Amino acid sequence: RASRHPVFTVGAHPHKDPGVIDPPSRPITLFLAGDVMTGRGIDQILPYPGQPEIFEPCLRSATDYIALAEAARGPIERATHFTDPWGDALAILDQCAPDARIINLETAVTRRGRPWPGKDIHYRMHPENLPCLTGAKVDLCTLANNHVLDWGRTGLIETLDQLHRHGIRTAGAGRNAHEAWQPAVLDRPDAGRIVVFAIGCPSSGIPPEWAARDDTPGIARLADLSVQTLEDIGEHLDRCRKPGDTIIVSIHWGGNWGDAIPESHRAFAHGLIDRAGVTVVHGHSSHHPLGFEIYRDRPIFYGCGDLLNDYEGIRGFERYRPDLALLYLVRLTDTGLQHLELVPLHRSGFRLHGAKREQAEWLRQKLTQNSLGLRGPLGIDGQGHLHWYPTHDTSELL
Repeated sequence: RASRHPVFTVGAHPHKDPGVIDPPSRPITLFLAGDVMTGRGIDQILPYPGQPEIFEPCLRSATDYIALAEAARGPIERATHFTDPWGDALAILDQCAPDARIINLETAVTRRGRPWPGKDIHYRMHPENLPCLTGAKVDLCTLANNHVLDWGRTGLIETLDQLHRHGIRTAGAGRNAHEAWQPAVLDRPDAGRIVVFAIGCPSSGIPPEWAARDDTPGIARLADLSVQTLEDIGEHLDRCRKPGDTIIVSIHWGGNWGDAIPESHRAFAHGLIDRAGVTVVHGHSSHHPLGFEIYRDRPIFYGCGDLLNDYEGIRGFERYRPDLALLYLVRLTDTGLQHLELVPLHRSGFRLHGAKREQAEWLRQKLTQNSLGLRGPLGIDGQGHLHWYPTHDTSELL
């Protein structure tokens, strides 16, 4: 089927005369994160822990997750500073000074609501602990995931209110379908607009009832990954886009464990670039980082992996190294990806620590094995940071 959306470079408009080129803006750097789960055990170690009662098949208190982690790694301090879970990541981000910090917040921020019936896991963070996010200078939270309605629509509305009150933009959820499907816009001097469109897929465990309706709060939930869905997204973005925009589609899809990238995900991600003119595909849901792809000079992250969680001490998935995480630092120009820096981190004691060389090398080899469209090696520098450039030789970093 012929594409209705021509391929165009970053910043171009699909209906614009291809002979007209927008003036180049300065390169921009994005910080992208996978799932950030600040509820349950992490909420309990922050200054304002919420009610610890949980409604899970095996455990009854969020403090049980602290006990599991302590049994595996040693004592964890309670009533810590709000930003302690970010650990070493904060200094790295401040040094990089990205133009936008974008995370997938997989936690309701609420004291209200009731646990969604029939669901085994319910995450929430006390609203007074929101400095955990503002202290990390988070600009935008995507919310089209399988946990933001864990405490019902009442909990979702409070989550939206609290985030907005603290100056954090949201995408992918709203009080009605119009709000849920409305992209968030970050306007940056000399860098143009960063437009973030967040969607969630059934494959990540999002109940069909969570889809936002005309008069019902919910999330931007896709029914499928069909060509028609791509066409609809393209038309929706056309109505929102302006010349010079950087367009990010943040998508929650797939299961928690496993390295395979479904062919349906690849086809859909390619379609977002080919048909909808997307600059970056920001995928998440997997608990560990998946391989990425460079397609037509655009990065596709199929699964960024968890950044913050309280899963320490849970056994059975050691072969995926679930204690390891990545900061994704994406540098873009008008022609596409200029530089990708991936910073390996290690979770211990509900805190992010700089990864050891062996841990960084394990991630480098895993990503090299599972990534696609790389025209050169994924290098590693003296700090253990991973780098990829579209044209530069990174062999000296190996």
